[in-house]
Amino acid sequence: MFRNRGGGDDVPADVFIMREKLVSIGDDFWIENGAGQRVFKVDGKALRIRETLVMEDAAGREVATIKAKLVSVRDVMTIERDGQVMATVKKALFTPLRERFEVELANGGSYEVKGKITDHHYTFERDGREVATVSKRWFRVRDTYGVQIAGDEDPALILAATVAIDQMTHDVG
Repeated sequence: MFRNRGGGDDVPADVFIMREKLVSIGDDFWIENGAGQRVFKVDGKALRIRETLVMEDAAGREVATIKAKLVSVRDVMTIERDGQVMATVKKALFTPLRERFEVELANGGSYEVKGKITDHHYTFERDGREVATVSKRWFRVRDTYGVQIAGDEDPALILAATVAIDQMTHDVG
């Protein structure tokens, strides 16, 4: 267990530490693991025509590029790796009781993201199985939340989708 620098909370080692209102275009931030090690850097690329965020591993290798669609009926962002679209993140049109997003995977399948999105308390489900949990339960610090991901999932993809959802639900900029 790690004593989180932000408020003395116990954070499991497999939880990625995120910050609310993660990044404005032109800003950078780090995603840390539960041990406080920097794992991924998200770079808000300035001077782009559309909102673009680049996610790199700790060694500086690009693992995902998150882009807002220029023209869309509803909020849509794409996640690319090596110039190829890996996933498309879409806000659900009808959400009577809960906020929902869908992450459509380019190789087939999708994640259904549902819960209290703006409160950072939601889950990613794939084929009816919970594969990631986003929650503030590990933290007392107001602007911090965690993402716990099942071992067989792609952490960079789930975290990039989490960043996209954060961008789409919070007025950042």
